[in-house]
Amino acid sequence: MDEMVKTVTEVVRGLFDIDAEVVLTRPEPKFGDYATNVALALAGQLGKNPREIAEQIAARLRETNEFESVEVAGAGFINMRLSNAYLVRELDKMLEAPDTYGRPNAYHDKTVVTEYSDPNPFKVLHVGHLYTSIVGDAISNLIETAGGEVHRVNFGGDVGLHVAKTMWAIIEALGGENPKKLAEIPTDQHAKWLGECYVAGTRAYEDDPTAKTAIVENNRKIYALFKNGDTESPFAQIYWTCRQWSYDYFNDFYDRIGSKFEKYYPESETAEVGLATVLEQRDKGVYQDSNGAVIFDGEPYGLHARVFINSEGLPTYEAKDVGLAMLKWQDYHFDKSVIITGNEQMDYMKVVIKSIEQFAPNLAENTLHLTHGLVKLAGAEKMSSRKGNFLRAVDVLDLVADEYKKAQGQADDAAVLGAIKYAFLKNRLGADLVFEPHESINMTGNSGSYLQYSHARARSILRKTDFASSVLAKDVDFDEYERSLVVKLTEWPEVLTAAVNELAPHVVCTYLYELAQNFNRFYENSRVEGDPRAAIRTRLVAAYADILRGGLAILGITAPDKM
Repeated sequence: MDEMVKTVTEVVRGLFDIDAEVVLTRPEPKFGDYATNVALALAGQLGKNPREIAEQIAARLRETNEFESVEVAGAGFINMRLSNAYLVRELDKMLEAPDTYGRPNAYHDKTVVTEYSDPNPFKVLHVGHLYTSIVGDAISNLIETAGGEVHRVNFGGDVGLHVAKTMWAIIEALGGENPKKLAEIPTDQHAKWLGECYVAGTRAYEDDPTAKTAIVENNRKIYALFKNGDTESPFAQIYWTCRQWSYDYFNDFYDRIGSKFEKYYPESETAEVGLATVLEQRDKGVYQDSNGAVIFDGEPYGLHARVFINSEGLPTYEAKDVGLAMLKWQDYHFDKSVIITGNEQMDYMKVVIKSIEQFAPNLAENTLHLTHGLVKLAGAEKMSSRKGNFLRAVDVLDLVADEYKKAQGQADDAAVLGAIKYAFLKNRLGADLVFEPHESINMTGNSGSYLQYSHARARSILRKTDFASSVLAKDVDFDEYERSLVVKLTEWPEVLTAAVNELAPHVVCTYLYELAQNFNRFYENSRVEGDPRAAIRTRLVAAYADILRGGLAILGITAPDKM
């Protein structure tokens, strides 16, 4: 599209000596391949009838070799149909550089930190962690596609009340502070056992005043472990052992879904930096003392007040996030920091970022907070950590694997992950998502399985043909289905640019599904092997397979050659 915009812009400049902002759209195919309303936009400035302006522009565009036809419609819309010569040139570009065709450079030479997933040790990974991991990976891939140097990081609470609750239940289960009894817990049960302890500790905190007092004391003891460097006391041995169990569990799961993080920031590390920063900035008037605590008053900015240091002198989540921002800047000096969380963190993060803006404006300005809704299983009851009935991340993988086995007799990880990732990513970020395992593997619908199968079908065609010897003449005359496919393929650069600018993986999903539908219409009507038009069609199949593979890679989905 950039080339087309440049062409129209130059025509307008040559005719009217105006640098117009030219916007091209993709109309319905029956009207053309591109359309623009630039004549209507110029009418007021030129004091002329927009249709007259459009006719002048169209006449000049017809003199170029990019278009087969240029027509004026309605009050002054210009519809353009690309020439076969142009389409052949674009097809050659796709095949010559399939891994770079259409890539924008919006993040060229930019350093970007993406933070997502953010699980807490001593708790189980739930479906929300799976969702944000998949979304975070795709957004990171988009930034890399546009030339960015991406550092994927993770943040989680290894200190705080949730840890104190779990530690209380652990000690109860062990019959006291007896770390040796941890060896009795089977390795493959570590994560499940910790999750059960968290549920038990949460219930006790809410229902048992004596337990609540002990849990509050545990919270102080956990912070003291770090302050005193304690690794030897029985309490410390239990804590450090179980924290490592959590990290091992996280790493195993991330490996399984294809997520890789460069660095893990624990709250125990960010808390110290956050506490020091808030106290320093309190003395400069950014934060204020309030009833024994330290707050940031967001009301002058249309926000609300939040506590950053509580009355016991301990840093809250807010202070820990301040510390995290300072550490990320210290480690990477980023051009952009992207944070991905649930929607419930939206107002919270506005206050945190606004407070940082008061003493580190560049850091705040370069921070982008993206949020997502809840993932709900179709027909499931409301989930609750307290009840212990939340949907675990591993449960989602198992549900889809079961659906695959019912439908196909077997299921491999690539197919299962492809189905889940696409089901999560095809929806615009922000709204709640109702996940239907059966629908996610639909081989004929808008699913990852459909796209994986479509790619495998294209590769199967190529294995039966001599693609290496296929060459196209510049004056080739595409038939209806060939032309429709190659025109759709030329949309890829526009799609990538939009997806990168919006950091919106669903834009890629929508295009890939439309592209696969287009290809399947082509396949149903266009024989390839042994056909007189095999040279043309083989190159179209190859270009299609390459773009589909590249698009799926951005989504973190494997494009199998066989299924």
